Amino acid sequence: MKYLHTMIRVSDIDETLRFFDLLGLEEQKRYEVEAGRFTLVFLAAPGDEEAQVELTYNWPPEDGSAAEDYDGGRNFGHLAYAVDDIYATCQRLSDGGVTINRPPRDGRMAFVRTPDNISIELLQKDGAKEPAEPWVSMENVGEW
Repeated sequence: MKYLHTMIRVSDIDETLRFFDLLGLEEQKRYEVEAGRFTLVFLAAPGDEEAQVELTYNWPPEDGSAAEDYDGGRNFGHLAYAVDDIYATCQRLSDGGVTINRPPRDGRMAFVRTPDNISIELLQKDGAKEPAEPWVSMENVGEW
């Protein structure tokens, strides 16, 4: 058996791609399936292309009704990524407008959420960094 990917449904493909781009993932492949009215985009971290996230975007109904709303991403659990520098990663995300729900106060772990409220855990590769400001003083925001 071999791990292939994790699929998450998204309501705004462009905003979700922007989020994962800020996180550092790169698009591996994309399928536009007009007959099924959906788009699949596969993303991976550079150098770890076999561990992929599949974004599934179901196109809005042709009858003009509202697109499906995906909420409660917490019941999914979370995706987890090891990062080379948790402080730089969190700063890049924050500068891009992403809320750091659980700041890396311990130099080891942080949580953020995708535009569809999917929880993402960031873990410092090779053990914790020395705790540093402004992260040490930051409070949790919302749920993570």
